[in-house]
Amino acid sequence: MPGIPLFPRPHSVPSASASPLHLLTAVNARKGAGSSPTGVVGRRLARRLLAAGDRVRVLAEPEQAADWPTGTEVVEGSVTRPAEQAEAFDGTDTLFLAGAVPATVRDVLGLARAAGTRRIVTLSSHGPEHEQAYPPETWFWLAVERAVEASGMEWTHIRPSAVMGAVLEGTYPATGSDWPETVRREGTVREAFLEDGHYPFVHEEDLAAVAETALRTADHVSAVLKAVGPPLATRDRLESIARATGRPIKAVDLTPEAGRDAWREQGWPDDGIEVTLFALREYALHLDELTQWTLDQRPALADLTGRPPRTFDAWAEEHAHLFH
Repeated sequence: MPGIPLFPRPHSVPSASASPLHLLTAVNARKGAGSSPTGVVGRRLARRLLAAGDRVRVLAEPEQAADWPTGTEVVEGSVTRPAEQAEAFDGTDTLFLAGAVPATVRDVLGLARAAGTRRIVTLSSHGPEHEQAYPPETWFWLAVERAVEASGMEWTHIRPSAVMGAVLEGTYPATGSDWPETVRREGTVREAFLEDGHYPFVHEEDLAAVAETALRTADHVSAVLKAVGPPLATRDRLESIARATGRPIKAVDLTPEAGRDAWREQGWPDDGIEVTLFALREYALHLDELTQWTLDQRPALADLTGRPPRTFDAWAEEHAHLFH
């Protein structure tokens, strides 16, 4: 069911008895290093907030403006051009900041602060601390985080690993965004490091649960939450999909060079490809160490969600229709 269209209206202040109003932002899929599927996560988060009795508004770019849960107010626009839909910030208590860019994030925060927003939860990326080794003018995720921290509002950053549902939006080469098409057409997946490759994944429902807690409670104010799932073998993910669909999937292991060429043909930028190949190589060489790093994170994902992390088997069963 679609959300409720929201049209420009005069600024209004909700009554003291009104339930909290959360503004979520969603952008069209970006083929960039560290991008998360903002719409996939946002829709899950919206359902959770609405089920809790809160109000939800979303500022969504055109390709993300549909299919929000019933009861969601939808403003078509972009968090990267916030002044064009400044009214979207009116009356908001919290902001789930997903898809912001360094060039305009301070404009976003200025509008939120002027509207009385008290808390920002940032959907960041896995590992932006590595950007500190480079000049500040080159920062992306870290620039967004630092701007939020300097905004004067309460803040929490969520740094997720790859999201299982990125298959649906195609935000990262290693997530398998090309798999539905090639499995449907050929019953085949071709990828570098397919035999010994691993990548850490978190289910979008678990990521939404972390975001809900950060928005609705003060438990994680001024905290960086690493919502990282365990490293999953590429081969195991393919086997999960094969079981869910009831059809075999042929796996073709490419050399890194051939994998790079294949991803370029699919339109992935070089920075995303190189980060992906580096990560796959590192997980192949240091799987035990990197798995232990995931297990050592505190609070753990299970601590944040109150349940064991959802599995890729569960994700594959839910989305088996994509591969038929």
